[in-house]
Amino acid sequence: MYEPDTAAILPEDVLDAASTDEQLSDVLGHGEEADEPITSSVRSPSACCLPVTVEPVMFLTMFSLTLQTPLSTQYLWDRISEDLGYNGSKSTECGNSSVPLDPLQKEVETLTAHWNLYLSLGGFFVVLLVVPFLGSWSDIAGRKPVLIIPNLGLALQAVVYLVVMYLRLPVAYFLVGRLLSGLSGDFIAILAGSFAYVADVSDKQSRTFRVAVLEACLGLAGMLASIIGGQWRKAQGYINPFWLVLATNLASALYAYLFVRESVPRVPDAKLFTTRHYKAVWHLYSTGGSSNKAGGGFHRCKLWLYTLCFFLVVTVHFGSRDLYVLYELSSPLCWGPDLIGYGSAALHLAVLTSLLGLKIMQRCLNDSWMALVGLATNIVALIVFSVADTTALMFTGYGLCFLFLIATPVIRSKLSQLVDPSEQGALFAFVACVESLCLLVGTGLFNSLFPATLYFMKGFTFLVAAVILLIPFGIIG
Repeated sequence: MYEPDTAAILPEDVLDAASTDEQLSDVLGHGEEADEPITSSVRSPSACCLPVTVEPVMFLTMFSLTLQTPLSTQYLWDRISEDLGYNGSKSTECGNSSVPLDPLQKEVETLTAHWNLYLSLGGFFVVLLVVPFLGSWSDIAGRKPVLIIPNLGLALQAVVYLVVMYLRLPVAYFLVGRLLSGLSGDFIAILAGSFAYVADVSDKQSRTFRVAVLEACLGLAGMLASIIGGQWRKAQGYINPFWLVLATNLASALYAYLFVRESVPRVPDAKLFTTRHYKAVWHLYSTGGSSNKAGGGFHRCKLWLYTLCFFLVVTVHFGSRDLYVLYELSSPLCWGPDLIGYGSAALHLAVLTSLLGLKIMQRCLNDSWMALVGLATNIVALIVFSVADTTALMFTGYGLCFLFLIATPVIRSKLSQLVDPSEQGALFAFVACVESLCLLVGTGLFNSLFPATLYFMKGFTFLVAAVILLIPFGIIG
């Protein structure tokens, strides 16, 4: 994920004085069992009390990611149009949905969607394998490496993109940048590391506020980058904005190295690659976890059903997000860079409105009802997108998305309540893997479905997304 909805996922403070004494006695009295899986070390709370810690890292990284994503899609569109000889003339098509699409434009849309798919697959096949190791490794090697290494990988990706643009290389070379970023953990590793750091340095009373501030950084960075990116690309093209992408990634890595205090004591022989993580997850989902003391199948069934809900909701979020720019570029909308930037900013504004809505609805609704409200707004917005043929209708869809990010934190919270406190790490490690898989499946499914359905209904993919969301709506309801 890119998903900014983790305010409800952080576990409660589970290490009280009694459990600490028990852990110490286990370590002292059972030294011969040192090879058993250990998910965390006993450590005192961090002394870090600075009001600002990893927030600038999250802000800068999210800013660079939001700046480059729509610009990359637009660059692919322009390069493919140039290679195919499509001049982009829209005088007879834009604003007139009754005029048949130019066959050449259909080919440009199809190839652009396919290249978006290839780039996503190229990076996230690797991320799916790398992120679990980086996440568990940070528990014993420290959080700072997980904040620095992915930022350097994203900077290398920006360098590759700049070389392609300067030398006019084939767009296939974009895959090299995506692979380099994926090998370093990509933005998903930074997201996991940042929230883990906040959990390390905050107590039970202040944690909710710290997480809210961190998520606000995601929304604000996304809105700012969306507005700047569209206007800047319109004025100066692609190269200068990508220099800013490179600079912000390097600045984020430098800030993490110089100013972020380590919150986890480093174990000298910390290993990156280990199977302990996967063994813990297998035990959790095959038995229902330690909290399933009666051994009932219903408890395990609920764990799997909520995980299925999470998978479907996040898959729709990732998959539909990739299509917005492509849908807006072509007729009958034919948006320019400025409108695309405003649309992306409106979508990121939902990060803040969803958090505000969640805070307000907590006063009168339980978790399940809040999730249903969030899913309902998402379904209605997708239906509007599917028939949007004017700018006003498209922005109406964005407005209806104002609560669409509520469902995922509720599902994470439900999952957290189903397992024992000692198994929270294994649970959310698996959730991180599922989130990476959601990006892979969502991008692959929707970028393949969109060009295949252009010939009979351009917005059919959004209708499919709305139907998919009815499944978690029914399970939770």
